[in-house]
Amino acid sequence: MATMNFEFMLTALPGILLGLTVHEYCHALAAWKLGDSTARDQGRLTLNPIKHIDILGFVFILFAGFGWAKPVQFNPENLSNFRRDKALIAVAGPVSNFALGVLLVGMVRAVLHFQIDINAILFNVLFFGAFINFGLFVFNLLPIPPLDGSHIVFSGLNLRPEIENRIRRIGMPVLVLILVAQNFANITILPIGRIVGALVEFFLRGTP
Repeated sequence: MATMNFEFMLTALPGILLGLTVHEYCHALAAWKLGDSTARDQGRLTLNPIKHIDILGFVFILFAGFGWAKPVQFNPENLSNFRRDKALIAVAGPVSNFALGVLLVGMVRAVLHFQIDINAILFNVLFFGAFINFGLFVFNLLPIPPLDGSHIVFSGLNLRPEIENRIRRIGMPVLVLILVAQNFANITILPIGRIVGALVEFFLRGTP
């Protein structure tokens, strides 16, 4: 069992690194394009995973099934339209994971369709990479702080700062409680796996 877990982590590792790195890079890129250079000045406008990976969050992903990267910072005073631009910066990360998921599952489909003879490990890297990136897409769009989906929703609601801060304070404990319950109590609260599976199946089948 230990060997199987190690092999799974080995094949999942490239997808995790790619997904987290591109996700945070796209946050930084969106902020820069919208007029704020904070992330670029902090060295986050790069595809170097070392600049984006949070060690503790990365360990949690490997062993607990959920985790986090270093959040990209931006200065709202540099944005021309704070509510709109905050939402655009937030959505840039999940959209990048969706695009990666489509690309990777397309590569898997090509291998199967054309019966390309590739190494089994490489095939699993592509396959798990698709699942991981679709998972990051769905998970980060949840409207629970501190996930990207909450920034998008808050931008649309325009709540008073004290109310928004109150929701943010309880968001992380609620999210952790849900994830722990799902992972260790075998309770399905957020059907992320089913949604991800449906996405992979949809793009794997393609147009008839």
